[in-house]
Amino acid sequence: MTERRTSLFENGLIWFGAAVSLAEILTGTYLAPLGFGKGAAAILLGHIIGCGLLFLAGVIGGKTRKSAMETSKMSFGKIGGMFFSLLNILQLFGWTSIMIYDGAIAADGIWSVGKTIWCIIIGLLIIVWIAVGIKNLEKLNIIAMSALFILTIIMSVVIFGSSGAGSEIFETMSFGAAVELSIAMPLSWLPLISDYTREAKAPVKASAVSAAVYGIISCWMYFIGMGAAIFTGEYDIAAIVLKTGIGVVGLIIVVFSTVTTTFLDAYSAGVSSESVFSKINGKWIAIGAAALGTVGAIIFPMDNITDFLYLIGSVFAPMIAIQIADFFFNKKNSEECSFDWKNLVIWTVGFILYRLLMRVDIPVGNTLPDMVITIILVLATKGFFNPVSAKKIENIPE
Repeated sequence: MTERRTSLFENGLIWFGAAVSLAEILTGTYLAPLGFGKGAAAILLGHIIGCGLLFLAGVIGGKTRKSAMETSKMSFGKIGGMFFSLLNILQLFGWTSIMIYDGAIAADGIWSVGKTIWCIIIGLLIIVWIAVGIKNLEKLNIIAMSALFILTIIMSVVIFGSSGAGSEIFETMSFGAAVELSIAMPLSWLPLISDYTREAKAPVKASAVSAAVYGIISCWMYFIGMGAAIFTGEYDIAAIVLKTGIGVVGLIIVVFSTVTTTFLDAYSAGVSSESVFSKINGKWIAIGAAALGTVGAIIFPMDNITDFLYLIGSVFAPMIAIQIADFFFNKKNSEECSFDWKNLVIWTVGFILYRLLMRVDIPVGNTLPDMVITIILVLATKGFFNPVSAKKIENIPE
């Protein structure tokens, strides 16, 4: 029986849903102190960098037909790769809780029935999305994405057509910090994109479509958040929605954008778990992630996610840098060994370097310099013309 491959349209829908997110809008509000001109430049530069990396990560998984965490074994070994799988599962559980929490808080600010009730509603909808399955979601996604597209346009028109004076701008954020916050969101998807491009008919084209659709829509979400903060003077998403006067429309955007984005986190938690425990059913882990994320959102406060974003960057930026160097330059595959100790040491250096660079104001943010240095270390220690145990990737459509 021939395995069904996803089309470019389906991949585009998946990443449209990933980008229409409260987290993206809320992160955009943080850039308001720069003013619209500088803020827009930071958003665009950050997304060019972040989505370029997202594309490369997608190509690696698409060409090898491996999930994101299975590809990590090619650079870090069978057991070394499992370490990153476990880290990824933990961050996906965290993202699931954060997204449900943010969605519930925003929804309750629009229609007050209690945060707990909204957490349960959103959690159940995510479980429905998982149960339907990614390969059967095309029609459901078309309906949901069409509605979100129309409603988000309405929200954009209301915000940017506002005649309000807005808030006075005090530049308290550096341009480099704003770029890093713009890189942070696409960077957070690096450990997930291969879970979807591996199923694509044309993996390279699917990676390009995925990165482009995500980048364009993510920029749009950032602009909405930043514009709302500047033009309405509000930084809280519920207050922004209420101030624009689109209560019911805003509520629909809040709930369904949360579901379509968080579905990807829960689904990938299941896929990553299969890299660690081969005999388990990833769908049940995904459902469990949605259920536990709902409980976590009910119990724990999760109001500030910037430190969480930076932690994800410090873990996964050097990881994907090493994979890029190995796959595209060294043509190297270490999945037959238990550990690739040199790469694990280089990753540790990259992790520490990222944390140190956070203290330095660099106009392009700290992710790009960290990854460039990490790639140079890989090439210097492995030897540019000395591939080790390479496996050729053949007969993969472009």
